[in-house]
Amino acid sequence: MIQAVVDNVCWQMSLDRKTTALKQLQGHMWRAAFTAGRVKAEFFEDVVPAVRKWKEAGIKVYIYSSGSVEAQKLLFGHSTEGDILELVDGHFDTKIGHKVESESYRKIASSIGCSTNNILFLTDVTLEASAAEEADVHVAVVVRPGNAGLTDDEKTYFSLITSFSELYLPSST
Repeated sequence: MIQAVVDNVCWQMSLDRKTTALKQLQGHMWRAAFTAGRVKAEFFEDVVPAVRKWKEAGIKVYIYSSGSVEAQKLLFGHSTEGDILELVDGHFDTKIGHKVESESYRKIASSIGCSTNNILFLTDVTLEASAAEEADVHVAVVVRPGNAGLTDDEKTYFSLITSFSELYLPSST
């Protein structure tokens, strides 16, 4: 039975499944590794300085990930930059809805008390970008090494960035 569970988990991971149960299992595994100090999260070098700058400007930062909220907190709490959880105002995962469903973005906006058109969503997945746009959320597709390639149509349709330093956001009022 244990082998069947392991095989199922490996199969789901090979398909990059975003099921809540798989992400929760991932969170449990990460908790053990992070709290033991065996693993530290690494961010692209432009991410933390940009987020610090946004926070200093009064901009709220939320994480919406297919990874569980627990896994998100582990990543930001145990990074090579130290504990940077104070940079994040809140966390969302697939419990609010799947990232390819526009209703998820409406629920997030309602939860944080703002209009969808006051949100900028950063993603490397164009299906997520399309769902967010359908909900009237602003979107930038982040192009990084290792990400899935984009079609020519996607490259011309979406706003693309290769670094968070390319974003110029108005301060919050």
